[in-house]
Amino acid sequence: MRVGLLESRAARLPTYWSAYLKELGAEVVTPTLTEAECLALGRESLPGEPPQVQLVLGRILALGRVDLVLLPQWPAVSGDAWSEALPELLARRISGLPALLGVPDRPDLMEGAAAEVGMRVSQNAGRVRLALEKVRPLASDARAEMPPLSRASRETVAVLGPRALLAEDVLTGALRPALDELGLYPVFSHELPVLDVLSRAGRIEQPERAAPGDLELFGALSLLSGKAAVRGFVFVVPARDGSAAAAARKVAARLHKPFVLLTVDAGQTEFPELGALREALGAPGARPRAAAPGEPTPAAVPEGHVPGSDGPGSDGPVGDA
Repeated sequence: MRVGLLESRAARLPTYWSAYLKELGAEVVTPTLTEAECLALGRESLPGEPPQVQLVLGRILALGRVDLVLLPQWPAVSGDAWSEALPELLARRISGLPALLGVPDRPDLMEGAAAEVGMRVSQNAGRVRLALEKVRPLASDARAEMPPLSRASRETVAVLGPRALLAEDVLTGALRPALDELGLYPVFSHELPVLDVLSRAGRIEQPERAAPGDLELFGALSLLSGKAAVRGFVFVVPARDGSAAAAARKVAARLHKPFVLLTVDAGQTEFPELGALREALGAPGARPRAAAPGEPTPAAVPEGHVPGSDGPGSDGPVGDA
């Protein structure tokens, strides 16, 4: 059986499904196009949808002929229909796709889902049982250390957002060098130890009712907001994704440090809001923009407040709560 697998840097357990399918004897198929080509293909088919959805669709279309495609599920924020029902919505929007099956990316859900996938792929209970035993060690979160929270001659900012966005270089690869150029040292939420993030997420109000993506966002914020080295926050949300933007605004309201809400589209290389954040933090090398001829000199920026930008990618006023 030819099974398409969309392995991604955003996966929490990146090697599990590939190893499991090989143990089952399935032919594992991966996209034949580059990431940029996959993204372009997805944008052409779903031009009005968020970039992470476009990328997934492009990867599916680049698989060629397969019998089944496994789609690792993203942690959905509240109201995020795409993350909650990605296979169903893609099949409804795009005709002629192969069979799509969403699979979990959480240790507590892996084995049950894998058993169902195994019977669908091999129809051999004994082989499924042996395959599950063989890959069981891969169904646990890898031990990870906290990334460094400071760097010489840099002001540290936490960069929080969906793993399906931040972990994909083809979507946000230009963000890290843009921050570095401004004298800012970023600590990305998708690079934090998952277990530490989820432990902090338990402090959210009514955690048992919170969506998985809301838990990850709150946990990352809770883990980093009390660190003295972290001077400010950058909340990154995908373009055309109202649910992600709403979730970011909700957690940002808890902050007492400068922050900016950054709406990012695929291929974006300019992030004008970051300059205002740098100046608010007094990062090394920050210089006030010279006024154009005839333009009034800007007023002093109040401490702790980051003015919004009307340029591309802005999502309205930003500041510290």
